[in-house]
Amino acid sequence: MTHQYIARCRQILDTVESQTTQIQQAAKWFADTILAGRMVHVFGSGHSRIMVEEMWPRYGSFPGFNPIVELSLTFHNLVVGANGQRQAMFLENVPGLADRILRNYTLTDQDSALIISSSGCNVVPIEMAELFQRQGVKVVALITKEHSEKSTSKRADGRKLSDFADLILDTGAPVGDAMLAIPGLDTPVAPGSTVGGAVLVNSIKAEIAQLLTEAGRPPKVLSAGVVVGAERAVELFESAYDEHAHRLAKLYENVGIPSYVSEPNQ
Repeated sequence: MTHQYIARCRQILDTVESQTTQIQQAAKWFADTILAGRMVHVFGSGHSRIMVEEMWPRYGSFPGFNPIVELSLTFHNLVVGANGQRQAMFLENVPGLADRILRNYTLTDQDSALIISSSGCNVVPIEMAELFQRQGVKVVALITKEHSEKSTSKRADGRKLSDFADLILDTGAPVGDAMLAIPGLDTPVAPGSTVGGAVLVNSIKAEIAQLLTEAGRPPKVLSAGVVVGAERAVELFESAYDEHAHRLAKLYENVGIPSYVSEPNQ
């Protein structure tokens, strides 16, 4: 089984590599956003949260990304009972929730977004992409293309995440995600979208780092002390977190209803 799973993962790697042009285009948009002092909004409900956290913050990553993680849509640890999986699966198909989430931010057309959803068929990720596009924000959708094409949208009009994307990336996983058939078991096991998604996210990240460095704005990369030394590691973490705060502040300073606090020179 291990050999079979690894073989399927190699096929996924080939699928990701075949999208190099698309990866570089996404990286260009995201780098432009970061160089403008704005943020790339990264969102995923359910287990797509994994890709959000893979982008930032973690070792080998850098500021410039706004990880939008709603606990009501992604908190799976308890499985049943209060805050259980049934509620999360219900909420990710509630119309209007995406609007409530984005109400917290001031968006501009210098922003960009990465929306992750393997099926591309749940309501909240679809509405997130739609709302971003209305604000002139370029949207990159990370889906499992084969699975999405075979699936039915939970949205009333039948539209999917791919319908609100300026660029689509494919994890390369199969329909249903699980990749291995076990003799005597009538359901496949061992999903592949996380593998493809993680490779895509980190490929984008590497391309962005190169673009930022070439532009004279090398990113503050969270790095291990064993690699850069303890003092330098602390400096990088503190400066990266501070930069994240400064970028995030721009998303809040003009949000919603003005007050005397939001007026210039106050």
